[in-house]
Amino acid sequence: MAGPDVLNTLDNIEDPDGFYDELIRLHDGLSEDESHALNARLILVLCNHIGDRNVLRNAFRIARECARTES
Repeated sequence: MAGPDVLNTLDNIEDPDGFYDELIRLHDGLSEDESHALNARLILVLCNHIGDRNVLRNAFRIARECARTES
C-alpha cells in the first residue's frame, strides 16, 4: 500500500479531454503575462488545498524531473 506522501500519477481525471479544454479556455483573452499569473495563482490555490508539504515536495520533484526529460 502506498504511503500518504505518494502521489497518484495515473490518469485520474474524468473526461481528461474536456478538462484540458476547460483549462485552455480559462486563458482566453489573457495576455501572456496574465496567463502566467493565472497559472501561478492556480498552482498556489491547489497547493494550499493539498496543504501537506511532503506531498507538495514530491509533486515538485516529479514536475521537475518531467521538465528535464521533455526539453
